[in-house]
Amino acid sequence: MLYLTNDDQLLPFFLPLGIIGFFRYLWFFIKVTAWFFYRPVLPKANPTYSPDDVTIIVPTIDAGEEFKIAARSWMANDPHEILIITEKRMRGPLQQLADEVNPDKIRVLTVSRANKRLQMTEGINNCNTEIIVFADDDAIWKPTFLEYVLACFEDLKMGGVGTCQTVHAVDPSGYQTVWEVLAGFRLSFRNIEVAASTHIDGGVCCISGRTAAYRTLILKDPAFQYGFTNDLWRDKYPLNSGDDKFLTRWMVSHGWNTYIQVCPEAELYSTFKNNWRFIKQVLRWTRNTWRSDFRSLFMERYIWFRHPYVAFTMLDKFFNPFTLLAGPFLVGVYAFHQVNHPHPKPLWNILVSYICWLLLTRAFKLTPHLLRRPQDIIHIPAWLIFGYYFAIMKLYALFTLHEVAWGTRAGVGTTLAADIAKEDAAAATKMQRDHNDVKIELNDLGSHVRHHEDKMCEDDETDDRYSGYHHYTMASRELGADGMPVPTSPSLSPLMSAIGGGGNGSAIGGGNGSAAMYINRLSPLDSLGLGIKIV
Repeated sequence: MLYLTNDDQLLPFFLPLGIIGFFRYLWFFIKVTAWFFYRPVLPKANPTYSPDDVTIIVPTIDAGEEFKIAARSWMANDPHEILIITEKRMRGPLQQLADEVNPDKIRVLTVSRANKRLQMTEGINNCNTEIIVFADDDAIWKPTFLEYVLACFEDLKMGGVGTCQTVHAVDPSGYQTVWEVLAGFRLSFRNIEVAASTHIDGGVCCISGRTAAYRTLILKDPAFQYGFTNDLWRDKYPLNSGDDKFLTRWMVSHGWNTYIQVCPEAELYSTFKNNWRFIKQVLRWTRNTWRSDFRSLFMERYIWFRHPYVAFTMLDKFFNPFTLLAGPFLVGVYAFHQVNHPHPKPLWNILVSYICWLLLTRAFKLTPHLLRRPQDIIHIPAWLIFGYYFAIMKLYALFTLHEVAWGTRAGVGTTLAADIAKEDAAAATKMQRDHNDVKIELNDLGSHVRHHEDKMCEDDETDDRYSGYHHYTMASRELGADGMPVPTSPSLSPLMSAIGGGGNGSAIGGGNGSAAMYINRLSPLDSLGLGIKIV
């Protein structure tokens, strides 16, 4: 039998629970109230920006079927261009995808290694529109999506805009696994939270990277790109994920406004892992949240003055795992003390009462989600278990912030984006140097050279390989006004062909019985006994 009691021994155990519960539900009531009064920004009849002012940048290393679905939804919004940034090995499959969807508006660019921040920077630097929208390769938009996102940029101080989100089932039938339902529960809470914070003080904890719009001039700032690609945790752990957290903090610290469009017209659909790998996704997000919120609250500290409500929300999340775990701990202590109580409560009574209370309160908090998907009510027990697991995971994540691996993407390393860029620049410089003209000196160009010229001409005079080349004579050594040798005789064409061709940037000149040549590669001239010397 479940009943209330006025036993004084309950007070030490349930008074702390009551205080914690009162605070948690007061905070929840504030969020829901603000969410209720929130209103999205509506598009103007004559907007400043149109979809043609938008470039969509998609950093990816995948080319699955869901990417094709997402790309078609982006094209339905009629952007100026879509830039797909990938690693070199994926260029072929992604180019094929682009050709299938719209080859005129989709470009595929590559970077040397998979690194999201490096890929995003490559896209930024290849963009020439006023607005950039970053999108995940599985983010599916409604046809009205861009129109409602661009409406926020009527505010000249608006720097970044995000939207509400919901789960798109991996299964084509629309069936969602328990993992996807858990992701949907999380998104429902998030949609309420971001709408509330936007309404209260205009801030947001994070503009989600699944799809986010920014002014291009902010992202092309060299200071931004340097910080973005040189982001280190504790000055030694390179951060490649958490790009959306960095972008959000940059908006706050540099005086730009942010806004989240929470309305059906701007809603995006995104897939989530439909198996246990969802846990690895959540772990990565949790670590990113710890790192970013620490920086916002205690290092940068702009958030306290610009968005105090968001600051308190971040602070509340720090204590959330402790308050959540305090409940079962205190109930366990109370049950243990029943052993020596003169009138002990049955253990099953205590446990059933507590579990029923938890299920009831969780169902109440999930009401907005259940109104949309009532079939998910059967997963509330799983949500309850996940909540306690998540509290433990948050504590584990707190003590493993040095782990910066992506976790769910094979082939994505942990090298700093800026370091990869430096390596690429060094490699490009070396390649350029290797292909630069190598200066060689041909000494003693007398009858010995002429003998070999004539021999080569006799052997190859009918060879079409040498057609089209300019022909020079070693005897002439006269230079034209452009500094290049004056073509006078075909006698040297095979020799010139052997060393790279007279028409490929080679130059002959000099005097005193010597000639200097600049060629693009070493030739077998040394086998002729000409005394070649690298200078």
